[in-house]
Amino acid sequence: MSDLSVSTVPGQGAAPLARRARPARQPALRRARTLQRAAFRALPWLSPLAGLLLWQLAAECALVSEHILPAPGRVLATLGELSHSGELWSAARISLWRLTVGLLIGAPLGFLFGLLLGASPRAEDWLGPSFRAIAAVPALGWIPVLILLVGIDEVLKVIILIKACFVPVAIASRDAWRAVPARYAELGRVLGLSPLRQLWRIRLPAMVPTLFSGLRLASGQAFVSLVTCEMLAATDGLGYLMVWGRTLFQMDLVIVGMIAVGSAGIALDRLLRGGERALRARMGDDG
Repeated sequence: MSDLSVSTVPGQGAAPLARRARPARQPALRRARTLQRAAFRALPWLSPLAGLLLWQLAAECALVSEHILPAPGRVLATLGELSHSGELWSAARISLWRLTVGLLIGAPLGFLFGLLLGASPRAEDWLGPSFRAIAAVPALGWIPVLILLVGIDEVLKVIILIKACFVPVAIASRDAWRAVPARYAELGRVLGLSPLRQLWRIRLPAMVPTLFSGLRLASGQAFVSLVTCEMLAATDGLGYLMVWGRTLFQMDLVIVGMIAVGSAGIALDRLLRGGERALRARMGDDG
């Protein structure tokens, strides 16, 4: 009888042991997941670190002349000197100001023009061919003509940057409008929303990803156009800093300018991504 009184259903006796064994495995699992996340976050840095290591080895082994490829330490010292003297910040401030003006003018104009092409087939028929012809010519291709028309002052750079921003945003805006399903517009009419409310509440939330993709593309093209324009027709800015370094045959100065341009481009891309997330969250809250 005593044996029968202590008998249990098969599997019940093992359950407490399994529950007691789980806490012992949980710290190990957490550590493994933490290491996995850390390794995943470190992946984007592997390529730059590998390039920096190869650069240092090439400098130490004298595979390339130091006048052509200075050592990383020398570039870092030049970066510190220019930062301390304020020359780098002054050049960056001028370039970023020009870029900001180009974005603030070119992007809204491109957005409105793209909406016009997307919403009106007649506007597409009338203006589309001319727009595609203008878009086919790179922004830098207009420099010779614009130099003859407006000289090499700030107006030239602003026009080039406006064009560089206008075209990608206009294309993205047009395509984003056309990609919105027709049933969304029908829903807005059923709800009795005005055209402006339909745009804000229905169409724009669906258009945001494509619009910001075009805006990031526009900022990248504007950066390329800005640096090239400053190299060809400017006496200040990051592009001119790189040209000045090349003229003096100081490649460390050129590389510092490249680092500054790349860093500014990454920062702007992060800013636009953050703006996209904030705008989508705001529209979701309003909806």
